[in-house]
Amino acid sequence: MTKALVVIDVQESFRQRPIWSAVSNPDLVAQVDRLVTAARDAGDLVVWVLHTAPGSNTPFDPASGYVRLIDGLVPAEDEPVITKTSRNAFTTTNLQQLLTARGIRKLVVCGIQTEQCCETTTRVAADLGFDVTFVTDATATFPIPHRNAPKGLTPAEILADPRTLHTADIVSRTEYALAGRFATIRTVAELTSQLATPVNG
Repeated sequence: MTKALVVIDVQESFRQRPIWSAVSNPDLVAQVDRLVTAARDAGDLVVWVLHTAPGSNTPFDPASGYVRLIDGLVPAEDEPVITKTSRNAFTTTNLQQLLTARGIRKLVVCGIQTEQCCETTTRVAADLGFDVTFVTDATATFPIPHRNAPKGLTPAEILADPRTLHTADIVSRTEYALAGRFATIRTVAELTSQLATPVNG
């Protein structure tokens, strides 16, 4: 086993936020499930990462009950489920140790927050020497309000603001920044075909 699929923050916490109605990829769970199925079929490790913010009184606070995978995604008994409190999946976890102990050098990254948790995990992984594949169509993100926009805007108000950075632009910019420097960009269709082919035949 030299490859791992890292599934980042595909958790119920995000569905509890109003901005979920503007999510870039409503089909995310199905796309992630395709990657998970292909990874398992290929004998690759699947690592599940959940974001927590203890004491925050938000859906990311473990006390809320929402820090769990979105319905439809279920870890196998031998698949690690780790929690983080930083944007990237390495800084506040034992992820590097877990991967290194198993001899894993190649990572496939997917999950929620294309330009935040997924991108920063990819950058850190590349710096640590991992060969990273970033599966953009198995990530999801949300419109980013302008830094001077008032707090508490509704999703409709955020989308109506001409200064808002829309999800298509976020995805495009993330791919542009990562491609060829920190990661190889692949689609779910490309990768599931590759993962489903056993190494020895």
